[in-house]
Amino acid sequence: MSAAANKKLVQQVYTDSANRSGTTFLDNLAEDATWVVTGQYSWSHEFKGRDAINNGLMGHFRSFFAARPRTVAFNFIAEGDYVVVEARGDNVTKSGERYDNQYCMVWRIEDGRIKQIKEYCDSALVERVLGKFPEERKMTAAV
Repeated sequence: MSAAANKKLVQQVYTDSANRSGTTFLDNLAEDATWVVTGQYSWSHEFKGRDAINNGLMGHFRSFFAARPRTVAFNFIAEGDYVVVEARGDNVTKSGERYDNQYCMVWRIEDGRIKQIKEYCDSALVERVLGKFPEERKMTAAV
């Protein structure tokens, strides 16, 4: 796919997220995709495979919110197989605390499928609002 087509795919993922609807992400996630949470905090991990991403990482993340999490992107840069996105969350936890993290996400698209996501965010905010990521969930999410 072209850089423009890759960018359009990722833009649709974020349109879905902003609207709290749609299935573009899962519909285009490769079975062997990886999501790398960068850094050196409890959430840092390489989630390998569709199930580890959807049920391990995202399943745990979604458990903190009554509504489907919302992330709004405001900048997309595409070159070759890569799309870089700046985005901001717009969420309230079940306990009523705001969780509006800022993200830089690097997406790699291969043959029209999402193959890798690298997430850069405010790790201190993650742990302050959402707490530590449970180690046992990392283990069950591993391939």
